[in-house]
Amino acid sequence: MNKTWNESVRSSLKNANDCNEYFDNDRFQDGNFPIKIPLEFAKRIDKTNPLDPLLLQILPKERQSTKGFIDSPVYDEEFSPVKGLIHKYPSRVLLISSSVCAIHCQYCFRQNFDYDDNDVLKNWADIQSYLSKRIEVNEVVLSGGDPLTLSDKKINKILRKIESIQHIKTLRIHTRTAVVIPSRITEELIASLNQTKLKVVIVFHINHAQEISDEFVNNIKALRNHILLNQSVFLRDVNDDAKTLAELSYKLFEASILPYYIHLLDKVSGAESFFISDNQAHKIYKALQNMVPGYLLPKLVRDEGGESKRLVI
Repeated sequence: MNKTWNESVRSSLKNANDCNEYFDNDRFQDGNFPIKIPLEFAKRIDKTNPLDPLLLQILPKERQSTKGFIDSPVYDEEFSPVKGLIHKYPSRVLLISSSVCAIHCQYCFRQNFDYDDNDVLKNWADIQSYLSKRIEVNEVVLSGGDPLTLSDKKINKILRKIESIQHIKTLRIHTRTAVVIPSRITEELIASLNQTKLKVVIVFHINHAQEISDEFVNNIKALRNHILLNQSVFLRDVNDDAKTLAELSYKLFEASILPYYIHLLDKVSGAESFFISDNQAHKIYKALQNMVPGYLLPKLVRDEGGESKRLVI
């Protein structure tokens, strides 16, 4: 691909008219959560299949008034002692490092999050003061949005600041951008991650094997000296069967990525159509256990908005 990753972001499909023209249908409508689809991701969608699992993830649906679905299902705001930082777990904190994602997945649990004033660099003095007093914190998670929507220069600047806190030993990066725009894995980014004194863990977000492109697999070869994991979300009509999940686990393993978590859907307003019941999830997961070895079995978890994730099985 000749485009830079920045050009890929700028050329994304961003409204219903563009999407309906590109996919040659009339199924897209502009709604509460704006459309955003990189062309690299769009090209992996089978236009002839109305139930394509990638298409369903980015196709806006009408909001339904459903009991239990709320704007902030994991209560991030209640665990934010300083702007830009979420502290739910004793040994680690999450930084809202970016307000931007390369793709807008319609099940996103932070689609209603108020990103105003949460810029990490602008709030770094408060964040550093908070962390310096909490020596029990040994890991920082960069999330967002998506940290890889930041420039390499800005990411490197954040890394240097985190490194300056002596008791922080591990950096974890949660990203979907690297999957949907593989060119985001630049030489500069690789160099920054390879040079940091921090232990680096990269958690990709991939829900279906069809999302994994040859370019992505090739580009992440340069990251194999780091811990590479994946987290998925159980999504109705996307990956709600054991065979699909097993195919994903094996394809991840071929790329040197280990399945980490599969989340039950966070009940965010706007994601009602993706919901599957606990009973159905249990049955699928039990079947998956019989199809993959233990090291390729992701943990089935639910984020209950409290201080820890709960293992469902």
